[in-house]
Amino acid sequence: MTTDTEEPTLTVDELAARAGVTVRTIRFYGTRGLLPPPHIGPRRVGRYDQGHLSRLALIEELQHQGMTLAAIERYMEQLPPDLSAHDLAIHRALVATWAPDAAEDASRAELDRRAGRTLSDEDLDRLAAMDAIARTDAPDTFRVDPGLLRLGVQLLDVPIAHETILASRTVLLEHARSAAHELAGLFRDQVWAPYRERESDPRHVQAMKSLSAHMQPLVVQALVTAFQRSLRDELRAEFDTQR
Repeated sequence: MTTDTEEPTLTVDELAARAGVTVRTIRFYGTRGLLPPPHIGPRRVGRYDQGHLSRLALIEELQHQGMTLAAIERYMEQLPPDLSAHDLAIHRALVATWAPDAAEDASRAELDRRAGRTLSDEDLDRLAAMDAIARTDAPDTFRVDPGLLRLGVQLLDVPIAHETILASRTVLLEHARSAAHELAGLFRDQVWAPYRERESDPRHVQAMKSLSAHMQPLVVQALVTAFQRSLRDELRAEFDTQR
């Protein structure tokens, strides 16, 4: 588990703008224990950090799943209290993989407000390369993935060339499609084929429905875990060779 080193710099108004919620909502979540209290700085002014923003994003995804407030509270209570913003983002990504499409339209001014900064044309190109936004036929109107936008904005200041982002995206898509194709074939041949032979058995039908409902999040979590470990090992080996 990683820990955050970013200094808490967001006021409650800035946090609300970045998360796309109201200040009242943030206060309410705080009273229910869904958000940790802000860091108290000079002049007793509360400041929030990336961890707060990531928690708000996760809460939003759980709401999109149709979870009640009580269910969300139970879910959040199970998370370690020192979970980093990075790990919270992974949780959100896992939830979002089986959530309905949450893309929405936003103006450039709205994008700036959500990003907490004025986005340059280069910033927009980088966000588009990460699939966080997509240009529409309407001028200065963008199709936005709210969760990816938050993650993409965090990467804007990372010293990675635009071409590298595009190349990385291509690599990830190609391997993701290949893995999905092979897993679908495996599921079809070894799970669904026997099911067709036993489709008259009500218990087997119910078991197949349960498996289908749980398969996607389990597979995604396994892929994320395997990718994290593999990437860590690859980077460690690469750094060792450079010493």
